[in-house]
Amino acid sequence: MSGNTEISYDSMIPNNVGLSSDKRVLKALEKWHPGYIKWWNDLIPKKFQESRVYLRTAVGVDPKGWAKFDYVKMPEYRWGILLAPQVEGRTIPCGEHVGEPAWQEVPGEYRALLRRLVVIQGDTEPASVEQQRFLGQTAPSLYDLRNLFQVNVEEGRHLWAMVYLLHKYFGADGREEANDLLRRSSGSEEAPRMLGAFNEETPDWLSFFMFTYFTDRDGKMQLESLAQSGFDPLSRTCRFMLTEEAHHMFVGETGVGRTIQKTLEVMNEAGITDPFDIQKIREHGVIDLPTLQKKLNLHYTLSLDLFGQEVSTNAANAFNSGIKGRYMEHRIDDDHRLSDATYPVSRFTGDGIQLEDVPALTAMNMRLRDDYTKDASGGVGRWNKMIEKAGVSFTLKLPHVGFNREIGAFAGQPICPEGNVLSQESYDSQVADWLPSTADGDYIQSLMVPVTEAGKYASWIAPPKVGIDNKPGDFEYVQLHMA
Repeated sequence: MSGNTEISYDSMIPNNVGLSSDKRVLKALEKWHPGYIKWWNDLIPKKFQESRVYLRTAVGVDPKGWAKFDYVKMPEYRWGILLAPQVEGRTIPCGEHVGEPAWQEVPGEYRALLRRLVVIQGDTEPASVEQQRFLGQTAPSLYDLRNLFQVNVEEGRHLWAMVYLLHKYFGADGREEANDLLRRSSGSEEAPRMLGAFNEETPDWLSFFMFTYFTDRDGKMQLESLAQSGFDPLSRTCRFMLTEEAHHMFVGETGVGRTIQKTLEVMNEAGITDPFDIQKIREHGVIDLPTLQKKLNLHYTLSLDLFGQEVSTNAANAFNSGIKGRYMEHRIDDDHRLSDATYPVSRFTGDGIQLEDVPALTAMNMRLRDDYTKDASGGVGRWNKMIEKAGVSFTLKLPHVGFNREIGAFAGQPICPEGNVLSQESYDSQVADWLPSTADGDYIQSLMVPVTEAGKYASWIAPPKVGIDNKPGDFEYVQLHMA
């Protein structure tokens, strides 16, 4: 491997891409910077701007470079442009150019396709910060508040990563796209974010934990695919982003796990054995398991829609051109061209749901979605072990991929979580059993009471097993300064 792992702090923008000697790009990014800071300041609740947060800042892209923690005010966080080290002799891993040297510049014939992929990825990063902007006011602990802010600043850094690529490699078009990333906003009627799931609200902390577990996992799958790109700067950017994305999913998995843990503890203490005795469980100020299942159903299915159509010529073109690979492309044992290969795809017909073999090239989205489902099932299994260990008879499940879909073969179809096709009337009469109702949302919202004393936690969530940076349980992760 070659490439700089140390980060230069000699400019306003920490980086390991030699910005100080690339005056054109440095100037463009410095011009973009005030708009970014304005976006940031408008977005994070004002009362937290002066608070000092115990954040992790990368000081290198090697493992040791992740060990630096310090208190910092979020608007003063050093968002950097960081690429994983360049791999000597790297070749394009898939498509018609497989085995050729990886591109260091944008290949002209794939310029538009590459730019679109960078813009879509870039658009999701600020969107999730926008969705989470009100959560700081109801954080269940300083530990959780700090995790929210760590996720936020890293999503901000991911935006910087994509904006760097746009400025460096796409000229005037790239500069315009970079400005548009700050013009759009989550849920806006005039200029919404590009993907549906990123225009949904994140109204409570359970939604945040589900989002970081399920939707950030979609981000992981997309980044893994882009990390296989034959365009080397994009590959290196995404390889480094994946280390940060792993932290977001950790926040999600442990957040849901701690919510479950507290519910199980309260049920056992109160002698409640029936997980469906919702009213009695809620009297103790915790979130019952059936409601957790409904939230899981919602966030998993919203995340499935992010993969797009099961059969897609755009996805085929991205693979064939070598711009985007499959998940863990380097571990797949085939010719990496897929000229004659097939892949099974779910279809919805008048007779129900059927699998049909289609050319593997056009089934890229379906394959990535299947990989995602396998990956997402791991945490669900770990949550179920906790429930089983507590002696409670309840199993969380990922719903069928046809349930609650708005994009793809199952869009708008009356399919229940078990995968059965129902009449519309039957589906409508039962949907409140499968997705969170207004009453469920109101109950969860009633629990969202901020806890600002170090070492204390809200009624509905258990403390973490281990502190950030091995800090003790009563560590003050956020030094609040209420402006």
